[in-house]
Amino acid sequence: MSFNLSLQQIVEQLGGTISGNPETQITRVGSLALAQTGAISFFNDTKYISQLKNTIASAVIIGSEYAPLTNIPKIVTENPYAYFAKVSLLLNPAYAAPKGIQTSAVVDVSVSVPTNCSIGANVVIEANVTLGNNVTIGAGCVIERNSSIADNTILEANVTIKHGCQIGQNCHLFSGCVIGNDGFGYAEEARTGKDKHWVKIPQVGRVIIHDNVDIGANTTVDRGTIDDTVIEEGVKLDNLIQIAHNCRIGAHTVIAGCVGIAGSAVIGKHCKIGGAAMILGHLSVVDNVTISPGSMIMRSINKVGTYTALMPSQAHEDWLKTAANIRRLSQFTDKIKYLEAAITKLSLQSQSKPSKK
Repeated sequence: MSFNLSLQQIVEQLGGTISGNPETQITRVGSLALAQTGAISFFNDTKYISQLKNTIASAVIIGSEYAPLTNIPKIVTENPYAYFAKVSLLLNPAYAAPKGIQTSAVVDVSVSVPTNCSIGANVVIEANVTLGNNVTIGAGCVIERNSSIADNTILEANVTIKHGCQIGQNCHLFSGCVIGNDGFGYAEEARTGKDKHWVKIPQVGRVIIHDNVDIGANTTVDRGTIDDTVIEEGVKLDNLIQIAHNCRIGAHTVIAGCVGIAGSAVIGKHCKIGGAAMILGHLSVVDNVTISPGSMIMRSINKVGTYTALMPSQAHEDWLKTAANIRRLSQFTDKIKYLEAAITKLSLQSQSKPSKK
């Protein structure tokens, strides 16, 4: 369900300054290029000036430095993108699941479910689970024994919370994510007269998720081997991410889809990790680091900055030549060292000869 709001009503709730008719009616959000009458869009990048000039949106959210670029009604604010997100939420309030427990849900007798919680169809809640107020658990979720979920947290359909894990307040776990599955831990053992084999290492730690964390669809966060895996306050994880055992993700870090973080890696606060990046285990990354999409991080990062570890795309034939050259780098290095030594020797010989008068 959506609502109609005037610019004045929006500003009264979210702040900002109106330029133009404050009674302009807004019914939806839209992009500059595709917005229709009644829509509000946003502008924060000069590469979209042509779209701004040609848009038929009824209003735009814009920074003060760009406000003179258009004459349509506008809300002037410091961060147009964040403001746009808040307007979208106002116009499209989140669905509120009905309170109560669906008859097909299976809830252990040891569990006390607050009356303001919503427990969907075919949910399974095992023994000694603790639920806070206003928790929403979507259809098909499984909450294993001794876990806890704090106030106002939402689990969408088919989320699995394994035993002993703790989920903080105001978290949002999207469909299919798995929290607290066993980490990938095996020890190799030799056997007399037989091939070596792998012995599974018990994973006895937990996953601890702090408040205000979002975890995307089909993302997995493994439990610790001994110590806990920890996702700190305000972390945002995209879809299809793998967080391995004993990792720690610092507060307010954002990680895009298909990232893999190997065991015992420690990621700092306010980091930004691009899609499909890979981070090896037992590394540490300091606060406020940005890692480019597709990068392979093989060493700890101890200094703030943006890090990239990938080759730009090329035509396939060119890439094959580049790869061949990379394989021969050690040969080139040896030749350069040889030539440097030869040049040094010739230089010394030249200096040692008596000068002719």
